[in-house]
Order: sequence, then structure tokens, then C-alpha cells
Amino acid sequence: MKMIDTILSDAASIAAIRKDIHAHPELCFQEVRTADVVAKQLTDWGIPIHRGMGTTGVVGIVHGRDGGACGRGVGLRADMDALPMQEFNTFSHASKHDGKMHACGHDGHTAMLLAAAKYFSKHRDFDGTVYLIFQPAEEGGGGAREMIKDGLFDKFPMQSVFGMHNWPGAPVGTFAVSPGPVMASSNEFKITINGKGSHAALPHNGIDPVPVACQLVQAFQTIITRNKKPVDAGVISVTMIHAGEATNVVPNFCVIQGTVRTFSFEVLDLIESRMRQITENLCAAFDAKPEFHFNRNYPPTINSALEAEFARKVMTGIVGSDNVISQEPTMGAEDFSFMLHAKPGAYVFIANGDGSHREMGHGAGPCMLHNPSYDFNDDLIPLGGTYWVELATQWLANPTQK
Repeated sequence: MKMIDTILSDAASIAAIRKDIHAHPELCFQEVRTADVVAKQLTDWGIPIHRGMGTTGVVGIVHGRDGGACGRGVGLRADMDALPMQEFNTFSHASKHDGKMHACGHDGHTAMLLAAAKYFSKHRDFDGTVYLIFQPAEEGGGGAREMIKDGLFDKFPMQSVFGMHNWPGAPVGTFAVSPGPVMASSNEFKITINGKGSHAALPHNGIDPVPVACQLVQAFQTIITRNKKPVDAGVISVTMIHAGEATNVVPNFCVIQGTVRTFSFEVLDLIESRMRQITENLCAAFDAKPEFHFNRNYPPTINSALEAEFARKVMTGIVGSDNVISQEPTMGAEDFSFMLHAKPGAYVFIANGDGSHREMGHGAGPCMLHNPSYDFNDDLIPLGGTYWVELATQWLANPTQK
């Protein structure tokens, strides 16, 4: 691996910042302390900042040797928020706040970008501007969308934007990138089936919403198997069914909730439309009355072909072609998708290892994302920092990148 020497030598101090952030997790739009830590570091390194974008976001502005006069700019994004989870780890930097935990590595994402920021504060051998985007509220809050609403791309003109997420399981020193969809859209539905309550021994006096719900759950799967093309990915998962309060009473209503995931808006439009039609017609067949609500949370994360290929070349120069693998699309969702729908860019994975970095003093359980025994692997800090520096420097040096 070809890592930048100064980033390697600073890795321990950046890791200490990462552990401090890990010990003080903050949920979406509450990242006040975390933003303070980021802002202080950037300011101490002489990097101008803009605060408060998307509520608690921080943007660092690094002009190159031309003072940014050429007008070219590139954005590098890291997320800062934690999850509402109880941490099981017992090491010294475990969460000090009950019910809050950095279980997805956003503390590490922040640290990797800070490592790059410290390097850029002393080395500005490029023309143009690097924008360091420290984003709040990725975990369900849509912080990327809120930063865009607050004028992220208007106040800080950039032609492309890049993001990165750690990925447990693969050995450290491995990257993954691919063009096209890499993460799915995230959508939620809530369907209330209004029937008519009755004594359970006299069901003919009512309209039972429960069998209607059972048929709806089965019917929804025909959308996946019979309405969309088999080669187009899509998932409908009913995850909650709530009805009734007593064993001898037919309930007045039944509520069905769940999630829909797709890699394209065309499939999403189809699924939403068919779910609504099936709900309305099936309920009508049983004389029940439906209330149908479908919320589109995050769009699919779709990498631009040119930017994905550019990122692959940068990775190859750092770790070699054998350690840059194809990015297998996942049905998980990511709000960096909002940025990629506004600007060309690429969202990539950096391997977090097999969990052996937690050898001593951690709780029971695997080191997987959204797991109470997860911890970020600090060996990624110099590698991720090097990737950010090389990506931005090479991108700004290449006038063919638009």
C-alpha cells in the first residue's frame, strides 16, 4: 500500500479524536459536540469553515495554490451522527451515553476526512478548491438533503462529490467501487384496514380486517414475482402487523407497515402504484375501507460512471488492482444518494477488516454494522485519508473531469 507518510505519522492523533467522538455519540441533528470538535480541528489547522448547514453540518474550504481562482471544486463527504443503540463494548472509548452508539463507523468516517484535512492544511499543491463536507443526520434524518436545501452546492460550487463508507468483513487494504446503483432507495408504507368490530363468536356481524391483511401480505409478493421484470431488483417487506386487544373480539382495524427497496425510480413507481391498487381493490372486495400511506425516504444511490472509474484508478494506485473489487449492490440505503442526484460522483466502500482489531475489551457479538459490539478499525484512518487526498488532488489536476 502506498500511503502518504505525513498522514501515517499523524494517524495516532487522529485516532484519538475518533475515539473521543465514539465515546460521545450524538443522534441525527444533535451533533453539536461532534461539530464543535470538527470545527476546532479545522480552525486550528487554518482551514476556513462554514457552520450550521443542515442544522449541525460543517464545511471546510481548502483553496489550492491559485486561491480557487480556476473555479474547479470537488466535495468530499463524511457523516457524523450515531445510532439510537445501547453499546455492548467495554473498552475505554465505549459510549458514555446510554442508548446512543457509533455502531456504523461515522466516527471513523469523520476521522478519515480529518486526516485528509490536516494534510491539505499544509500541502496545497493543486489548483481549485477542496470542500470538506461533515454531514449530520445520515441515519434516517436526511442530513444530505437538508444541507442541499441550505445551499450546499450553491454556496460551495463543486463539479463532483464523493463519499465513502467502511464495510466489515473484507481485509483492510481492500476497496470496492462500481458504476450504477450501489445502494437502494428506502421507502416506508403504512396501511390501515378499517373494518367493523364484533364479538369473535359472531364474526358475521362485523367486517374482520385481519383476513384482509393476511391476503394483502401475500398479494404484495405477486408485485415482485409477476408485475416487475425478473431482472429488476425490488423488495417488499411487511415488518409489522398490529390488530386487536382481546382474543374474543374482532378488531375494528388492522395496521400493516413495512419497507420497499429498489435500485430505480421506475421499479419504485410500479411497486407503489400496484400496492395502492391492490389495497384499494382487495379491501373493497371485503367491504373494508383502506388508508394507504407511502413515504419515499432516500432515493437509490447511483454512482456516475466516469467518477466511479476515476475513483477506481485512484484506489488502484494506492492498494493495487487486486485489492480493488466490484461493489456488490446492497438493499441498504444511504442519504448520500441526494448528493449524487444533484451532482456527479461516487460512493465507495473501504474494508473494515474481520473484527480482529477489537481483540481485547469488547462485548460479545460480531463487528458488523448496526451491531452493539461494532467498532471502527483505526488502521483505516491513514488509508482513507490517503485516498481522499489522492482523489481530490488528482481530480483537480484533470481538466477532463467535469
